[in-house]
Amino acid sequence: MKRRLVTATGNVVLLLCLMYLITYIDRVNISTAAPLIRKELGLSQTQLGIVFSAFGYPYAVFQIVGGALGDHFGARRTLTICGIIWAVATILTGLTGGLLSLFMARLLLGIGEGATFPTATRAMQYWVAKDRRGWAQGVTHAFARAGNAITPPIIVALMVAFTWRGAFTILGLVSLVWVVAWAVYFRDDPKAHRGVTPEELATLPPFVPHHERTRSRTPWGPLIRHMAPVTLTYFCYAWSLWLYLNWLPSFFKEGQKLELGKTAIFAFSVFLAGVVGDTLGGVLSDGILRRTGRLLFARRAVVLFSYVATIACLVPVVYVKGLIPVTIFLALGFFFLELAIGPMWAIPMDIAPKFSGTASGLMNFGSAVAAIISPITFGFIVDRTGDWHLPFWGSVGILAVGCVSCFFMRPDLQLSDDEIAGTASPAPVH
Repeated sequence: MKRRLVTATGNVVLLLCLMYLITYIDRVNISTAAPLIRKELGLSQTQLGIVFSAFGYPYAVFQIVGGALGDHFGARRTLTICGIIWAVATILTGLTGGLLSLFMARLLLGIGEGATFPTATRAMQYWVAKDRRGWAQGVTHAFARAGNAITPPIIVALMVAFTWRGAFTILGLVSLVWVVAWAVYFRDDPKAHRGVTPEELATLPPFVPHHERTRSRTPWGPLIRHMAPVTLTYFCYAWSLWLYLNWLPSFFKEGQKLELGKTAIFAFSVFLAGVVGDTLGGVLSDGILRRTGRLLFARRAVVLFSYVATIACLVPVVYVKGLIPVTIFLALGFFFLELAIGPMWAIPMDIAPKFSGTASGLMNFGSAVAAIISPITFGFIVDRTGDWHLPFWGSVGILAVGCVSCFFMRPDLQLSDDEIAGTASPAPVH
């Protein structure tokens, strides 16, 4: 039978990829505009760090709440509502007039984007074959890193043409276009989609309706026990991620004394390395799983290598001199850091297939906490010392903690039916 180039499952993954791309553009656009915003509103580096951190407070809450809502109401409704909220928040950012209103707009953005990734994982649970979960998580997050990469030049171009306020308005309208496309095309149950083929359905897990899946209450105790080491390990990853996302453009502009246009070019080159790392990490993890059948090794080995290699690249950032050497080590560090994304986001699907939205929300809670603490810490250190390289030592130490905590992650121990009922032990995944 001739293989179709365009499939319903492929289109769903593409829509999710575009969502990751757009949400990260809307999430990190403020870091590129930050020097102009800081100058116009008269903010210090510490105050700017506080603005960056505003996103993280509701983002942390809605990782868990939003993941549970995604499990209960389905990905179609949940992501549609989320998209409307984050689009409005992006537009409102361009209308702010001071520290408080800017902080509130970023809070609203955190509410809108808080449930997106856990709910996207819920969508993938039924639209992606089991042995392609690492790839799916890797490629969607690669689009997120592509969003990081293209944001600096896009924002600079929009700011030149329409001012920084106009740039936020335009990006918010683009988000609304995605919302309409998602609501029209996606269906929670693949069988309900007109374009899906029997061949595609044969590779997908059976769909469990929301009312059947949630007939029993969410097993919070077992889920938290399973996910606690995963959450800690992901926090260690996210500390460095948010350092890159929030401060890299300012690092180049103010720490390296570059013009705004050149700042966009160098930030783009660093973030582009993450696009490759995201995709490769998921492919490596799935490849190991197919070759060995060892789920624990397939997930843990890639994460551990990612953290160790990132540490080896970030240490020189503190010591080397010169724009080019610093940029090379920053790019290599981001490439190796992003290798962890595919296997890490596959782990909630491995551990809790019936509650993957909630499980991934618990994991991403670690990222949300890092989103609060990391940018404030960076801004505080730079304000007090004037040294833009010193905060990278914090990343090195926290990644070292992640190297230890990853040995406590057990993706091979799946949440069992007895655990869901509140009686027994986890079931190994073979």
